[in-house]
Amino acid sequence: MCVGCRTKTAASGLLRVVAVDGTLVPDPRRRYPGRGAWVHPDIGCLRLAERRRAFPRALRSAGVLDTVAVYAFLT
Repeated sequence: MCVGCRTKTAASGLLRVVAVDGTLVPDPRRRYPGRGAWVHPDIGCLRLAERRRAFPRALRSAGVLDTVAVYAFLT
């Protein structure tokens, strides 16, 4: 399920992101350890997830997560 738009989609249509030292890191190969969150590879869904504060909640992380690396990956 996309944490941005909350629609269910096959895992092949979503991008996994993980938190590494307070930064969201894209994990397209799904190899990083730990808890991951799923988002459509779309800037709109990423912005919606940020606005809803979905990443800290989904990743069980305290504080704000930096999304610059995910934006760079998507553009």
